[in-house]
Amino acid sequence: MNGFTGFIGETRNVALVLDEMMDKIRHRGPNSSGVFIENEAALGFLSLRNLDEEERQPHFNAKDSFVVAYDGQIYNSDELRGELISKGYVFETDKISELLIHGYIEYAEKLPEKLRGVFAFVIWDRKNKKTFGARDRFGVKPFYYAHMNDIFFFGSEIKSFLPHPDFVKELNEKALKPYLIFQFPVLNETFFKGVFKLKAAHYLTNDNGQISTERYWSPSFNPTDQPLEEIVGEIDDALRESISVHQKGDVKLGAFLSSGVDSSYVTTVLKPEKTFTVGFSKENFSEIDSAKKLSDELGIENVRKILDPTRCFDQLEEILYMMDEPHSNPSIIPMYFLAELASREVSVVLTGEGADELFGGYDEYDMTKMMKNYKKIPVSVRKSFGIFAKSLPEVRGKNFLIKCGLSPEEWFIGRAKVFEEKEVDNLLTNGFKHGPTVQDIVKPIYKKVENEDDITKMQYLDMHLWLVDDILLKADKMNMAHSLEIRSPFLDQEVMKVAEKVPSKYRVNNIDTKYALRLAAKRALPEEYANRKKIGFPVPIHHWIREEKYYLKIKASFESAEAARFFDKQSIMNLLSNHYQGKVKNGRKIWAIYMFLIWHKKYFIEETVRDDSKLAVALSI
Repeated sequence: MNGFTGFIGETRNVALVLDEMMDKIRHRGPNSSGVFIENEAALGFLSLRNLDEEERQPHFNAKDSFVVAYDGQIYNSDELRGELISKGYVFETDKISELLIHGYIEYAEKLPEKLRGVFAFVIWDRKNKKTFGARDRFGVKPFYYAHMNDIFFFGSEIKSFLPHPDFVKELNEKALKPYLIFQFPVLNETFFKGVFKLKAAHYLTNDNGQISTERYWSPSFNPTDQPLEEIVGEIDDALRESISVHQKGDVKLGAFLSSGVDSSYVTTVLKPEKTFTVGFSKENFSEIDSAKKLSDELGIENVRKILDPTRCFDQLEEILYMMDEPHSNPSIIPMYFLAELASREVSVVLTGEGADELFGGYDEYDMTKMMKNYKKIPVSVRKSFGIFAKSLPEVRGKNFLIKCGLSPEEWFIGRAKVFEEKEVDNLLTNGFKHGPTVQDIVKPIYKKVENEDDITKMQYLDMHLWLVDDILLKADKMNMAHSLEIRSPFLDQEVMKVAEKVPSKYRVNNIDTKYALRLAAKRALPEEYANRKKIGFPVPIHHWIREEKYYLKIKASFESAEAARFFDKQSIMNLLSNHYQGKVKNGRKIWAIYMFLIWHKKYFIEETVRDDSKLAVALSI
């Protein structure tokens, strides 16, 4: 299965409502679907596989009165099934849905801890009228829920809730401010008021409208004093084993390939028939040549494409619609077209996502020799310089002074930072200035690792914000937009167990980032590839905005009455004009605003969910 949606609560024309909800996410499983409807409960799932008649039903056990709908892959299903059989459970099928039901009966809320894989699922207890749901450790699979007008909604995508007559579509005014700072929807409550994300590594219970969530797992870095060579061997062994289990199922596999070590490592071990790469024609905005070179050396066909900026702009509305919420990471664009390219050839792709967060790969984690020397200056002096630097415009040396003068808690909010908090306060109109502060968002996370070193603190924050709500969110939504399943072998609990053991000095040091991982990669890759820095889906938005035809599109949006509801018109026009004239680089700031306006127009102005639909006709009878 690759998508689910449903609700608990009395609803007129329940079958028709559920059908329309499923239609909204048909891209997650266009080949097969199934429904369960009984009294107040309605569950629907969609699958990328062609299922037989028996499989096209959310599994339920009449004796024990449980129903399940899920999305994901469970890689230890055989072991868990054997464990349950030894406890007396009888299996009628080899379906994951039956495994989840028996597992829930036996382990209750401890079930998610038992599962190795990626998943989001709901179990409806027909007898006790309770709902249980869970999401995988890293948040690879999305899970949304809401409780409105005595209806409990759940599903893989927010858009699936829109057709329900009791769903209230309302903008969450507190979400805009933090989005502009972080570049992605960072809050637990989404841009749709009253709709929430079930956090990664959490389970949910709904008992007659009383909803509670609990964390069942948390990453814990506990470095060992093992020799480096031993650690490197464990990394290589764990990743190879993970890649092996991630090939589970009778599916045609490919791999996304960039110039970086992570996807190169996965590709070299996997050895698929085809790899897939996209890029732009501008210099330094393509990884195609490097990807093709490695593919040629491995004897693998590299399917590649140069992207057209005009088509990218033309597809922005569709891309933001598929994302559910506004998202200004420009890499969602090449990801969308990469998935489109791969979906023509394969049904599943493996990726290198997660390696940077687990093994310390980002430049922000790096502490250069110059920084170490600077840190010999008394902390009070450095702190003063750091505070002063935060008030400076974007000038050479600013980030160095901030990074060396302040603790991560004071400056690092994750891999992306678009606007400073004070800038956003001056940019927004009064109704949208009151979202949570940066400290409201990051402080509770940092609190859990307050005694750890700086590298671990930054990795921990990125795993809880950037990884799940940017990297994995866009990967799921953009690939599912083309009915393509992705699998990320780095994001595996067995790989994580090894990553937790790696000392900071073997994550980031004077030689490189991801130091131990790169040494492991050399066991599969030539040194040239193991040491490469990827450029990570670069998108030439700075150049685009300085081209007249794209500038005029953005300008029209910024001058609209809709934009004036959220932003001070003069402020956003100054950002755009100054960038267009080459005075400053405001590309990311402009892009964040523009992406929000496109998304809002699509969902709150153009999207007429029930107009002229069969549901509207039925409800009028």
